[in-house]
Order: sequence, then C-alpha cells, then structure tokens
Amino acid sequence: MVSAPLFLRRFLPARFRARQPLVPVVRLQGTIGMPMPLRSNITLESVARSLETAFGFGDVAAVAVIVNSPGGSPVQSHLIMQRVRALADEKEVPVFAFAEDIAASGGYMLLLAADEIFADSFSLVGSIGVVSAGFGFDRLIERLGIERRVYTAGDRKMILDPFRPERPEDVARLKDIQAEIHRKFIAIVRERRGARLHGSDDELFSGAFWSAQEALDLGIIDGIGDLRSVMRQRFGDNVRLPLVADRRSLFSRGLLGRSEASAFVDPAEVVAALEERARWGRFGL
Repeated sequence: MVSAPLFLRRFLPARFRARQPLVPVVRLQGTIGMPMPLRSNITLESVARSLETAFGFGDVAAVAVIVNSPGGSPVQSHLIMQRVRALADEKEVPVFAFAEDIAASGGYMLLLAADEIFADSFSLVGSIGVVSAGFGFDRLIERLGIERRVYTAGDRKMILDPFRPERPEDVARLKDIQAEIHRKFIAIVRERRGARLHGSDDELFSGAFWSAQEALDLGIIDGIGDLRSVMRQRFGDNVRLPLVADRRSLFSRGLLGRSEASAFVDPAEVVAALEERARWGRFGL
C-alpha cells in the first residue's frame, strides 16, 4: 500500500494508513535566545509550531528531538523543555533526544526533556553551569575622549554597565543570581535523570563538558547512537522519521533575516554574532 503524505495521514481511516511506525523529528540547532538579523537562535516562539505538529499526530510511536546547541538563554531553554514535557505527558508519547556536535548548558537542558538521551560517539555533552560574558569599554572611550552621559533613577539601574569601571558589588550581585540559576538547573537534572546519575556533585555540576562515553559513564546520557540507528532498533527497519519544520519560520529567518542584515548592520549585532561564535568556539567547533 502506498503511504499517504504526512499531513494527510491523520484524516485517513485507520485501514488506509500505512502500517509503519511514525516518529516525527524536530531539530533544535543554534544558540538559544532572542533572534536577531545576523542570528537565527532557538526560542520557544521559533519551535512551538514544529513541536505542536510533531505531537499532533495521533498514531505516533514517539517523538525525536535533535539538539545541536552550545547553550544560551536559560529562560528559553527551560520554556522549550517544559513545552516538550507538557506535550509528551498530554499525548502520552515517549520522547527521544539526540545530541549532535554539542549539547551543552542550555543545550543539555533541552536534552532533559526526553525520556532517553543519546549522543554520537564524537559529541560533547554537559556543561551544567551558568556563565555570563561581556566586554568593558570604559578605558577605550576614555582614550578616545568620549564623555558618556547617563541619568538614572535607582542606584542599581546601571549595574555592570560596560562603559564604566566594574564595581565589586555589581559582580557579587551577578554571582548571587548565577548561583540561584545554577541551583535550579541542578534540580532539573536531578529530577529528570534521578538514579541514573553517577559521580559526585563536584564532578557533575562543575560546568565541565564531556565526551559521549564520559557522559554515558556519568549517567548524563543513556546511550551512544544516531537517530536512524536507534529508532530502527526500537521500532523496526520500516520506521518513518519525517523532519517537522515550520516553513514560515524558516523563510522569515533565512530570507528576511538576510535582507534586513544586508540593509543595515547594527554594531550590537556584530558583537552578538562574535559572542555566538565564541560559544561554539569554546568547544572547538
């Protein structure tokens, strides 16, 4: 029997549907956070439609999520993870996650949405920690003879302003916030991985990242393998693995984003692009 296109399958009577296990695939690739013309980052807004579609077919055997991300916004990472879990619980569908080049920090949080996590043998996984990075321009503008004038109501309104000297009390405040986020991240890891974790807290939650084999030994992942191989082992050689993507999102980020960037490039965008490159470069990618 000829298999119906994916978007028509839900409307066909059961006797006309192809007898093939269906596992929709959603790809989450890039840094996590607010998109800009030079960057097409992962946000809940950018992936929500694809996730809803993937879980929307009533006869799916599972949903697979591919993650290739060095991290980024903890808020967006958490929102996406929660949405995947909500859909999985609502539809009673198991979720499998697969790390590609890197699934670190917020990228690893995305993996935690899955019931089982796999990685390629060359993947880098983990980095369960929190980082903030920026630049200090106060000496530069002083050399250039630039006087910056800023007026605020509130003593802490300009905390960590890159155009003025760093203040110890500002750094202490930032570290307090980082510690709180780190504690919440650790709690999520413990909740999702439970007794599968092996190793001390100092080893697991230091912010270190590991090879796939090291991550497997620590219980950070469940196995080593690629999407096609693992899904064929679980659901048979005839399993269908259609990639679910939001066409409109791809168009707006791929085409419109480029035209906007070519028309006007904000210096802040250039700095943001360099920071993104640094995120990937930290892992040798």
